Amino acid sequence: MALTLTTNISNTEFTPSAESDDKPWHAIRVRSRFEYTTASILRDKGYEQFLPLYRSRRRWSDRVKEIDMPLFPGYIFCRFDASSPIGVLTTPGVVHIVSAGRNPLPVDVREITALQEICRSGLPLQPWPYLEAGRRVSIERGPLAGTEGVVIEMKGRYRLVVSISMLQRSVAAEIDRDWIRPLL
Repeated sequence: MALTLTTNISNTEFTPSAESDDKPWHAIRVRSRFEYTTASILRDKGYEQFLPLYRSRRRWSDRVKEIDMPLFPGYIFCRFDASSPIGVLTTPGVVHIVSAGRNPLPVDVREITALQEICRSGLPLQPWPYLEAGRRVSIERGPLAGTEGVVIEMKGRYRLVVSISMLQRSVAAEIDRDWIRPLL
């Protein structure tokens, strides 16, 4: 059983050079549980990489231990020139660069900057399911446990909307954000 939350750390030991600032960030898919190794090799190759981590408390039958876990399992971020990705692609552990067809897709620098700020803040953090308004969800806890519907956000509060299609009517109930599990 795993319990999350405590503090965070991030793997940002590499000091970016002035020349890497003009290169976009890319998401790289890596082998399962190979994030640390791949990030280290990329850093040793001279790439600016970013592996956001969080501290997780894991319970085994005989002990409890805090370990650092990737916020995005199976992914690391790296700055490089997309026109010559061979140095990244030949790195042990790299499966592929997140792309549209043959063109690597850059990650919005504002999103990376925000993520780096969150990791540097020292605040407790944990992975969270990506959730957008209008997405179908299931409620895991609370009085609505087991209920499915569509989540909406209104004035900073989440609501579960359940519809009766035949009547073209809906009902919305206010819910806590941590009750929600996105449906595939």
